[in-house]
Amino acid sequence: QVQLVESGGGLVQAGGSLRLSCAASGRTFSNNAMGWFRQAPGKEREFVAAINWSGVTTLYADSVKGRFTSSRDNAKNTLYLQMNSLKPEDTAVYYCAAKSGGYASVELKTYNYWGQGTQVTVSS
Repeated sequence: QVQLVESGGGLVQAGGSLRLSCAASGRTFSNNAMGWFRQAPGKEREFVAAINWSGVTTLYADSVKGRFTSSRDNAKNTLYLQMNSLKPEDTAVYYCAAKSGGYASVELKTYNYWGQGTQVTVSS
């Protein structure tokens, strides 16, 4: 089992920045690839970013590429998502997720463990 707790969401103006954190406990964090997903009201949950077990390989959705950066600190069992140049369309509940195995994936169904989510609201 892996327990995940997100933090760092909030209200920010367009063009601003936020950093989300995801604290992991339970099974060895460093063995798992991790991902960030988001879900806006009335929409399906969508892929945002993923990072492999070591942090060397990252994947991003086209909509956030160049603006968001995912990183991890395995010594602290923590995953991060730095979000810059935020837009109103980035408004959503953001979830971190862990998958079995160390390879990053964009596929939601490959992730086994999920946090409770943190709200990000970007005002225009």
